[in-house]
Amino acid sequence: MKGDFTSMTSRRTEIKHLIQNKINNTLIFCALQSLPAIGLAQVNPDFGHPLALPPEVAGNFMELRTNHFHSGLDLKTNGRIGQPVMAPADGWVSRINISPVGYGKAVYISHPSGYTTVYGHLDRLNGKLATTLLDLQYAAREFSIDKTFQPGELPVKQGDIIAFSGNTGGSTAPHLHYEVRRTADQHALDPQAFGVHVPDNVPPTIYGIRIDALDTLARTSPLPAGAHGFNTTATTDSTFALKPGTKVSALGTVGISVNAIDRYTNSPNICGIRALSVAVDGRSVCEITLDEVDFGVQRYCNAYMDYRLFKGGKMHYNRCYKLPNNRLMLYTPETAPGRIILEPGKDHAIQIVATDASGNRSTLNFTLHGATAEEAARWPAARPQGRLYPYASLNVIEETGMRFSLPPNALYQDTYLKTSRSAQPEGALAPLFRIQDELTPIQLSSEITLDVTGKYPAGQASKLLVVRRSGGKPVPEGGTFAGGKITASVRSLGEFTVMMDTVPPVLTPIGLTGEMKGKRSFRVRVTDNLSGVDKWAAKLDGKWILMEYEPKAHTLQHTFDKYSDLPGTHTLELEVSDERGNRSRLTRTFTR
Repeated sequence: MKGDFTSMTSRRTEIKHLIQNKINNTLIFCALQSLPAIGLAQVNPDFGHPLALPPEVAGNFMELRTNHFHSGLDLKTNGRIGQPVMAPADGWVSRINISPVGYGKAVYISHPSGYTTVYGHLDRLNGKLATTLLDLQYAAREFSIDKTFQPGELPVKQGDIIAFSGNTGGSTAPHLHYEVRRTADQHALDPQAFGVHVPDNVPPTIYGIRIDALDTLARTSPLPAGAHGFNTTATTDSTFALKPGTKVSALGTVGISVNAIDRYTNSPNICGIRALSVAVDGRSVCEITLDEVDFGVQRYCNAYMDYRLFKGGKMHYNRCYKLPNNRLMLYTPETAPGRIILEPGKDHAIQIVATDASGNRSTLNFTLHGATAEEAARWPAARPQGRLYPYASLNVIEETGMRFSLPPNALYQDTYLKTSRSAQPEGALAPLFRIQDELTPIQLSSEITLDVTGKYPAGQASKLLVVRRSGGKPVPEGGTFAGGKITASVRSLGEFTVMMDTVPPVLTPIGLTGEMKGKRSFRVRVTDNLSGVDKWAAKLDGKWILMEYEPKAHTLQHTFDKYSDLPGTHTLELEVSDERGNRSRLTRTFTR
């Protein structure tokens, strides 16, 4: 979906939403003739705020994240767990999803208006939702639950406390992850367009630009020494210029990447912009609107950003052109957006406009010189390393003892990949194979096969696993063994070898004593040396009880419930296995 965003000045606070959405393929425009620009009004339900706190954002909608756009708002909870989470409108709980990873404990509420709100990283559910979840977990004998409900089963009213905020799943600090989705297709939309009004009079910051060659004949002038782009300087709070003395030149067909971020009035956190536009000599060549998350194509975010600079340098470069294998529908025009064909010897006026979700916008104007062939010949030329692999083809990379298979469209563009083979690391059973590096993203899962013939003890093949080395540490990738080789599905490039895991997890009780009268809960610390915790089961007097796994804290926790809170002497039996099938058992007796 496409939309325009323009500046609102003296009467910005009179406009609630400036975001254009396509609803039933109809574009709704509102021309505000009395203002210095045009805003786009949105007919959306005005949901209430899900927290009884002033809205403060730690991360915003469509902010750049590794492998995805952020699909909601991360709302701060004063750094604490346990803030009441309220239904923002009438509806019904349509899904409860509980997992040790991802959204952690999550609740979905569907509303008659045609939208679904989502609440992630919850600490615990409340009331009937809590009892329903507990019964489901005991019936399934599983901590992880993904259950959908029909209208009428779990109705909620606006203001009902459905849960309490937490830090579960992939969260790195206490907060509430809050989403608004269109129920029909489950695409995520900006909660700020649905009643979450975050104070914001801060325009985006444009830190720099890059000029990228878009074909083999194009050339770009060298960057300043030690820089990753042509950096800017602020002339006002919303206007930027390239640093004095900067001259940007290029030959042939190029595109522009823009390093831009946004912040809110009451938060220092780095957030994402909502729109970007590029004009050349007064003519628009690319407009980008970041207003909808389609989860089916989320990972193409890696093609939208400069992944290497984002992952390796925490820089937010947005490509104002499309890589060949980028299926995101963010660009106008949809065909060949952002391709700038420079006329040799001619200067071109470039204007970049970055806009945030509240309509604040910033501009960068600079001159892009169309270089002549003679000028370009004086620039140092970087020689690509490795072999060129076409993105649309099946690509097989082979070294002695290693085979790596990239399916068609795993790469985002034709890419040079450098491979190497070096001595096996300490504790490994195969050489260390390097396929480019982990800063080169891939879209699709690929297959790596490593030969370990004669390198493992007899009868121990099931304990072998492929590991990827990242930051000097092994990351387990699993794998299956056959015919002296182990094969794993991986979704990253980098360094790979084979290791063996024969060590079971270590179980250490915390707060579990012989006398548990008056105690609310107990925990068991679970640590594993390599392949990671895979399964666990606890029984009290021979009957299954719920234990919640929190990977960040490496703990399993049981909170006494209606199934386990019984007086008398009890025997607890806990068994935990890792991903390679190594098991540990813990038995304790206590009195309630």
